[in-house]
Formats: sequence, structure tokens, C-alpha cells
Amino acid sequence: MDQRIIDLYDEYTHAPLDRRVFLERLAVLTGSAAAALAALPLLENRAVAAVVAPDDARVAASIVQFPGKDSTVKGYLAKPATGTKFGAVVVIHENRGLNAHIEDVTRRLAVAGFLAMAPDLLSPLGGTPANEDQARDMIGKLDKDTTVANAVQAVAFLRAHADGNGKVGAVGFCWGGGMVNQLAVHDPTLDAAVVYYGPQPDAADAAKIKAPLLLHYGGLDQRIDAGIPAYKAALDKAGVSYQVFVYEGANHAFNNDTSAERYNAAAAKLAWERTLAFLGEKLKA
Repeated sequence: MDQRIIDLYDEYTHAPLDRRVFLERLAVLTGSAAAALAALPLLENRAVAAVVAPDDARVAASIVQFPGKDSTVKGYLAKPATGTKFGAVVVIHENRGLNAHIEDVTRRLAVAGFLAMAPDLLSPLGGTPANEDQARDMIGKLDKDTTVANAVQAVAFLRAHADGNGKVGAVGFCWGGGMVNQLAVHDPTLDAAVVYYGPQPDAADAAKIKAPLLLHYGGLDQRIDAGIPAYKAALDKAGVSYQVFVYEGANHAFNNDTSAERYNAAAAKLAWERTLAFLGEKLKA
């Protein structure tokens, strides 16, 4: 697919861009309104089988609640079906909220031997809706300070969980990757942070980060990649432990297998292997 179309979709999902304007511009790029409508399923496809099914016998999953800053926050928790004292991971969703894909990612971590929990950070606004455009609009209405505080509370919830070993890391994707950066800035107790193509924090805040970082970026993601040099310089100056990987030929959201045109199987596999190794080293020892 034409990279200009993928870039337009990225603008639509993150700017955000009004859907009518998006479709009009998509029609220009594809040549007609009919061609634009034909391209949409490739961009917005969500009918992908889960990597780890909701009823997988290896996983015990449940809906949980924990106290947030001003209200109760709901979350999706998954852990190995047997055993206890697991390293714990907070999974922070994209700007579409806590959907089936993020629940699947949470179960993938459980299969890998972690106690994982994905908080629904849209809980203060009533929770993640089924309509993704509505979820994206709601994300834009969240209070940043409250949202970061709720993420910090998610870490505290897992740190105190009876099945945890007391170590907690976080992994986030897109908007959630940016939130993991903020979590690292605001929670000095965090033991590890993995960011997938998330917006960088202010350079001045890098000195507040205590957790080791693993940062994944798509080589074609010009919007997010523009912030890499300044972030690296700030982390170096602050003496923060970090690793940066840029996956050439990969777009923003390359890990999301429900978006066919942006998903990059090779990059996703390598990044996930690196993620599991990093989290295992920091949280299971």
C-alpha cells in the first residue's frame, strides 16, 4: 500500500483528523471514493484471531478493579494458570482503549510467565466503548495528571498482588507507549519500562527516570522518530539505562496484528522477543 495512505491513516488516528476529511483525502490518494472504501478494511481490519485465545487453558484471566486517583479503575488481569510469585507487568493500551487486541497481548505475557494487567485508563469516562473512533475522542478528553496517577496506581496494585514477586514493569503501545514514558518519569519504583513507538517525555524529565528502558520504534514512523535524538541525549545526560531499536521498513503500530497494512510480522516478532528477554531479566530474577 502507498506509504502516503498509511501516513494519512496515522494522522487520522493520532491528530486526530475528522473522519469525513480523512475519507476525502483518502479518495484523492486512491483515485476515487470507491477505491477509498475498498482500502479501509485493510487499514481498519480488526477481525484477527487472538494469538492466545480468551479461554486458553494456560491462562487464568479476570476483570479486576483498583482505586485510581479520583475513581475506580477497571482492568484485565491475566496470569499463568498455575504457580505464583510472578514478575508483574502493566500493559497500557493504544488510543483505542482496552480492546480485544490489548487483552490478547496481556494473555501473551501470562503465557510467558508474567502476572499481567491492562488497566482501562478510560475508566474515569465510563470505560472503553465498542466504537474505536469514540474511544479515540475520549482519550483526548482525559486529564493527563489523573491518567498518569491511575497508571502509577496500577503499578502499586500489581506490586501488592498476592501472585506477584514484588517487581513490576510496564509495556505500552502508541499512546500507551507515551504513557509508559510518563509512568517512568512519575514512578521511581518502576522496575522496567518497554515503550513501543510512544511519544517521548520532555527532555527535562529524563533525569527523573529510574527504571531501565527498552524503546522500540518503526523506521518509517517519522512523527514519533523525530523525538528520538533529543530523548537519547537527555537519557545519556541523566545516566539512565536504556536500549533503542529502530526497525527499518516498519511503520508506526507495527506490533498491532489487527491492522494489516501497518503490521510487520518480522519486526513484531523480534521486538517481542527482545521485550520478553528484557522483562524476564528485570522482573524474574
